Amino acid sequence: MAMEADVPDGEERARHWRLDGLPGVDLLHARYIRKSFARHTHETFVIAAITHGVEAFHHRDQLVRAGAGQLALVNPDTAHTGFAGAPDGWAYRTLYPEAGLVAEVAADISTLAGAVGFTSPVVDEPQAARLVVAVHQAAEQGNALAADSLLRLAVARLLRTHGGRLPERPPRTAGADNAARARAVLEERMVRPPSLDRLAAGLGTSPFALLRAFREAYGMPPHTWLTDARVRRARHLLDAGTTPADAAAAVGFTDQPHLNRHFTRIVGVPPGSYQRGRARTYKTGPDRSS
Repeated sequence: MAMEADVPDGEERARHWRLDGLPGVDLLHARYIRKSFARHTHETFVIAAITHGVEAFHHRDQLVRAGAGQLALVNPDTAHTGFAGAPDGWAYRTLYPEAGLVAEVAADISTLAGAVGFTSPVVDEPQAARLVVAVHQAAEQGNALAADSLLRLAVARLLRTHGGRLPERPPRTAGADNAARARAVLEERMVRPPSLDRLAAGLGTSPFALLRAFREAYGMPPHTWLTDARVRRARHLLDAGTTPADAAAAVGFTDQPHLNRHFTRIVGVPPGSYQRGRARTYKTGPDRSS
């Protein structure tokens, strides 16, 4: 099984999609040059096989780089960014398996108890990288059986070589409690959130103390987390068939261009392209929408 190389042509393109018959996983096939992902999180795991160039990204507070033939791995709810680590950018094929699928594979191959995830954000695992590419190729051919089988083989291999129990959360402090309560308020009042001063006053703390506690707990300040949460909720609405304009209003963005800008900086494609990727079973080749 040869590793496919994405030949650079100076053009950015991306396709984010899901294959009928392959539940619990999204796919992204992209070539980026000037692209910069805002700090964000995923509800799913991220398994990205770099096929050309170098992707650089902040993983929590660490700056790392993944080059061609390597894999970038991110656990759910882990703050990270993404941008070109070389002048000609990078290309990759990415899988976003749901946490339940990864836990299912982990239960079959190990005796690890508790939450299981990846222990390193960048790994050299050529066989697993080839399997990730093969999942994409099978999905593009509409072969869900092969794609599902190859996906589970890739996840199993990575868990065996670079998997482990995720660290247990430290005991809750007053600051962590305030951060969690602030997050709940922002989640509930997403369309019309309070100012930082009002948010902190309602929790009986200072704005600076809340900023520090929130970033320590969630890897980003409250306003960045709110944008990420809005995009996450917009994705669920788009999945359910809501139009991008209605989704923008429902999550608190001022208009659809505002949603488009933030959605593209976090998901990698505009909301319309993302929604079309849900409507089609498969299409050979990447979507050139921008």
